[in-house]
Amino acid sequence: GSELSSRRGSDVDCDRLEKRFKSLNFVVTVKRNLKQKQIKQELSSLSKKDHSKYDCCVVIILSHGTEASHSRFPGAVHGVDGPSVPVQNITSYLNGQHCPSLQGKPKLFFIQACGGGEKDTGFEVSPDEFQPSAGGVDDQTDALPKSSSSDSLSFSDEVDARTSLPTPSDILVSCSTFPGYVPWRDTQNGPWYVETLDRVLEESAAMNDLVTMLMMVNNEVSQISAKGLYKQMPGSFNFLRKLFLLPDSSPVTLPQGQGVTLPL
Repeated sequence: GSELSSRRGSDVDCDRLEKRFKSLNFVVTVKRNLKQKQIKQELSSLSKKDHSKYDCCVVIILSHGTEASHSRFPGAVHGVDGPSVPVQNITSYLNGQHCPSLQGKPKLFFIQACGGGEKDTGFEVSPDEFQPSAGGVDDQTDALPKSSSSDSLSFSDEVDARTSLPTPSDILVSCSTFPGYVPWRDTQNGPWYVETLDRVLEESAAMNDLVTMLMMVNNEVSQISAKGLYKQMPGSFNFLRKLFLLPDSSPVTLPQGQGVTLPL
């Protein structure tokens, strides 16, 4: 009754990202097939944990999605029962007001879900601009037939003389597709975005900061075509205050008496 189709290939995404982040020394917890209320409960539980001994927190959501009214981050993700949770609500559980033990620490959100119902056919460029690559023969989207969109902006100009940080500081939201558009998913290899993100993390985490790697993901995914026609453009909303460097999964031996300091 939810009108949501089975996301064939999603198990591949989950296993792939679980292994990747474990290799990067993250403590990983996996939750599958959550209803809307359960998504909220899990995020609430996560926000109440003591994160004082951790450097950051990462939330990855693989689901169907849609457009949603918003004042901060666009889009929403569906529970398996149908109702959705806006992305701006998802991020708010871990912001500086609602999760004190993560204040001043990076909060990263990776959202593999539909941004809307439009299919991007792209535009023609010179063959010298890039090397196109083909998607799978059975690519699917995470779109729903119905969607709605409205934008509203609200600002507060109240002066706060205390030592403080903005509420959304240290948050980064990486989305699989531009707001309003569908992402594409290979039924055997998983979504273009997740597959590319995993590979870029594997190949470049020891050499590049996260924002640089996400631009690499954007570039590679933009060059794939579904059914020889449709395109996809990932992107991110970046409110980090520092470079985010992931730990190298292999040990590093430093000369005696030397050390290295990495920012969060």
